Amino acid sequence: MSFQDDARAGAQAMRAIFPETPLLRNDLLSHRYDADIWLKREDLSPVRSYKLRGAFNAMRKVIVPDTIFVCASAGNHAQGVAFMCRHFKVRGVVFMPVTTPPQKVMKTRMFGGSHVEVRMTGDYFDDTLASAQAYSADVGAHFLSPFDDNDVIEGQASVAVEIEAQLGRVPDRIILPVGGGGLSAGTRAYFENRTEYTFAEPKGATSLAEAIKIGRPVDVSPIDSFVDGAAVAKVGERTFERLFDVSQSDILSISEDRICTTIIEMLNVEGIVLEPAGALAIEALADVADLIKGKTVVCIASGGNFDFERLPELKERAQRFSGVKKYFILRMPQRPGALKDFLGILGPDDDIARFEYLKKSARNFGSVLIGIETSHPNNFKRLMQALDDAGFTYTDITDDEILIQFVI
Repeated sequence: MSFQDDARAGAQAMRAIFPETPLLRNDLLSHRYDADIWLKREDLSPVRSYKLRGAFNAMRKVIVPDTIFVCASAGNHAQGVAFMCRHFKVRGVVFMPVTTPPQKVMKTRMFGGSHVEVRMTGDYFDDTLASAQAYSADVGAHFLSPFDDNDVIEGQASVAVEIEAQLGRVPDRIILPVGGGGLSAGTRAYFENRTEYTFAEPKGATSLAEAIKIGRPVDVSPIDSFVDGAAVAKVGERTFERLFDVSQSDILSISEDRICTTIIEMLNVEGIVLEPAGALAIEALADVADLIKGKTVVCIASGGNFDFERLPELKERAQRFSGVKKYFILRMPQRPGALKDFLGILGPDDDIARFEYLKKSARNFGSVLIGIETSHPNNFKRLMQALDDAGFTYTDITDDEILIQFVI
């Protein structure tokens, strides 16, 4: 059988466990980009991501009596494996970093029930992975990689199988989020050269782009873990075998702050809850706008396991990226009326979001941390000109990542 036949067989077998995820046309995005934009809603799977597909396909092929499955994951893969361990009634041991958000640990335990043991170990994922692999070797368990496994890749290809059946044809372009490469490898192996591709990576973890550049998988540590569902330091060996000839021009690097703007918009306007990795493909549309006019495009919304405790951070990052929020260190004269003078400079749409005296930098001056929100980025041009005209000394620290980490 061909890869396509195997992928179709896997997709059909999955129907006994969960229905296909919806492929929905999005009017907002279609109008914005003058194209026919569809979202493959993997955020609506039973575990709110596509990861259970690969877990199911790999596990169904190797299960024998007394099989123990082991994985290392901080989120979606753990939940997919746990869900399938309970379905197949087999034992699973899931290793998770100690720093994993409690919500994800709770959901993994919920999906696995009595069939899954969760072990918290290691501050960093590499430590967690090493512990899981060592345990797997010690007890003779089957270690299940989140992406670097041919059966997992085949399982993820079921997303492409469903897209073709639901759309009734092959889309002109498919936009994929990339972490370890399992979803991208499976989709590309299924569609082959019948469509065009865009691969979107988070700026802080460009493992596929670096692998293509060098010609082999390479560790790009340290990485930014904000887009946790796609923040992978090294693309898989097996996934790279199916992606080695991808053109660099088809790989996009999307900044973490940009992704936040899409998450906020999808939540506020469309009522769609996406995790950072789930918003990657949608945000990438802006970078290929000239290529997709009049075309049929499918974006894979890969997951919706979003912790709402992160919402203030997302809003903060989205506002700073959009240019409607800035932070300044202001040198404030220590005299009566100085604060009133400053407040008089603010425009009708300017709002003080933070005001904190840091210290007196001199006998007659003090340093103030001030955060300002406004309705449009251009308002800051007027504000800074007014500050200059009034003789205020200030420093814009909005884009100083080191300072922002300490003060925000």
